[in-house]
Amino acid sequence: MSAKPCSLRAVIFDFDGTLADSFAAITSSVNYVRAQHGLPPLTLEEVRLHVGRGALHLLRQTVPGVDPHTALEQYRQHHEQVMRPLTRLMPGAELAVSQLKQAGLKLAVCSNKPVYFTRQLLEHFLSPGKIDVVLGPEDVPRPKPAPDMLLEALRRLAVVPPEAVYVGDMDVDIQAARQAGIRVLLVPTGAQTAEYLASCQPDGLLTSLAELPEYLRQHFCSSHSSHA
Repeated sequence: MSAKPCSLRAVIFDFDGTLADSFAAITSSVNYVRAQHGLPPLTLEEVRLHVGRGALHLLRQTVPGVDPHTALEQYRQHHEQVMRPLTRLMPGAELAVSQLKQAGLKLAVCSNKPVYFTRQLLEHFLSPGKIDVVLGPEDVPRPKPAPDMLLEALRRLAVVPPEAVYVGDMDVDIQAARQAGIRVLLVPTGAQTAEYLASCQPDGLLTSLAELPEYLRQHFCSSHSSHA
């Protein structure tokens, strides 16, 4: 990020598929639950298609015929054991977060993943103080694509929508951001292709998070803008 003044004051990230590749961990836990109910395992790609809309949605789709709340309890118990070894940050994520923080931006994570898991993984992968606010579906009335989580993040970060950008990997991220009045950038590192994401008309489409600091410098900073 440049030292030039910016209208941008906060960057909010999605987690699964955006900051982290957690698909192997999620698949492992889904297949554990399936095994408890006599179902054969699914491939990572089969599970990946259902990630991003919350744990109950995931389990309704991948463990049909089982009470989703029962499945979720089994999933949670297993996931605690596998989420750290089977999750990794996306390429460029750690450096991008560090550069944005050094530039003085406030950072948040808003994910439909159970917030306990998101917080544990962020603590595992990033040094303390990098992320200012972490929110999950337990913290608001409605998960994404409703805007509730993003609006709560803005409130806690003490910024207004024009001063923030949301970075995600799915159409639900666009829908949530639009309803919150926040600009949205996407990376095609989740379940949906770059072509499909482009058709959803985000404010920008990056190849990876490695491009994010420079993209923000070019598109959100100028000598004619200043901090609010």
